[in-house]
Parts: sequence; structure tokens; C-alpha cells
Amino acid sequence: MSLEPEAGESRTESARVFFALWPPEEIAAQLSALAAEHAAGAGGRATRRETIHLTLAFIGDVPVERLPELQHAASTVRGAAFELTLDCFDVWRHNRIFWAGPSVVPPALGELASSLTSALQAGGFSVVDAGRTFTPHLTLVRKVKALDAALPVGQALVWPCRKFILVRSNLLASGAFYETLAEFPLS
Repeated sequence: MSLEPEAGESRTESARVFFALWPPEEIAAQLSALAAEHAAGAGGRATRRETIHLTLAFIGDVPVERLPELQHAASTVRGAAFELTLDCFDVWRHNRIFWAGPSVVPPALGELASSLTSALQAGGFSVVDAGRTFTPHLTLVRKVKALDAALPVGQALVWPCRKFILVRSNLLASGAFYETLAEFPLS
């Protein structure tokens, strides 16, 4: 069985993409230290510092030729800049994830996620989990083994959110590597 396209067919290159908020380096470093501490005590795979983010909308695979359309849809979103306080550190037992998030979701964050999803859907793109309630979080450790291990004590981290980004996820055997495709300002 050949995986080559038949004569006259072409293979469409796709990109695995999502929209996210990316923390400043100092916040990412502090979250990475918490992730390493928890993974050391509870087992699991700590998220690499350079990949720590808060997903706003996961799209999945999109034909590369549609990326300009995706960027255009996102460019129509108008959102306010806001401060995000990460003050919750917990484990979701059902999927074995240690995460950080806000105890109070800033209204501007909820509005941004909702507006972005609406704009993407209006542009003809499917948003994974669009029907679920938006739960802002940053995954710090995956596949936590000891679900009842003590949680690291983290101080509240205040993150100024001034833009959101379109990211391409390249999956390799060594893990995911992210490439920023576009940035969208918040005013």
C-alpha cells in the first residue's frame, strides 16, 4: 500500500494550531520551578518552561493555505488588556494534570475567549471544546502519578496580558515545540 498521492492528487500540508496567552519570562520561570518541584514529588512530566501557556482556543489541524484566513478571523477580535492573577495550584484527578489558574477569572479574559471562538467559527473554523465552559489554566505537569502528593506552595503571580498569539505546534518524539505565527494586541 503506497502513501504517495495518486496521479493528479496532491497532499495538503496542515498545521496543528491554537491561540494562547503566553506568560512573560519571569512568570514562566516561576511556574516552571513549581512544575519541576511537583513532578519531583508526585511523578509525571513537567511542562518545559518555554511551552507554558494558557490556551484560549485549540483549532487542531488546518491546511497551511488557510492560515491567512485564520489570522484574519483572529484580527477582527477586539479585547481589553487585563491582569491575570495565578493563585490556584491544584491537580485534576480525572486527567492527572497539575495546573495553575486564577481563582477569579477577569471578565476581559472570558470575553476574549468567547469573542475569539465566535470569530473563528464565523470564519469557518472548528474550535475544539467550543461547547464547554472555558476554564482558564496552565498545565504544569502531565501524567501525575501520586495524586495525593503535597502540592507545592506557590505565591500568587500577577501577569499583565497585553496580547494573544497564534501558535503552531510541531509534535516530535522529544515533545511539542511551538512556533509563534502571529500576535494580536489587546488594548
